[in-house]
Amino acid sequence: MKTIELKFENEEGKTVTISLDAPVEPVDPVAVNAAMDAVIAQNAFFSSGGDLVGKKSARVVERNVNEIEI
Repeated sequence: MKTIELKFENEEGKTVTISLDAPVEPVDPVAVNAAMDAVIAQNAFFSSGGDLVGKKSARVVERNVNEIEI
C-alpha cells in the first residue's frame, strides 16, 4: 500500500505528519506544494503544539506486508 506523507512544522517547532492513502501517481510536486500551502493558510488541522506554520517535506511511502502462516 502506498501513502503520501505531508510533513509540517507547528508553532512549537515540532513535526506534524498527515498521511493520505492511495496518492495519485505520478505525484505532481507543484500540486502537493499548493495543497500544503492551502492546509497552512486555511488552518485546516490542529496539532497539540499549535497551528501548522511551515512545510518541512512530502514523500510517498510504500509498505509491503507479507503474512506468515503459523
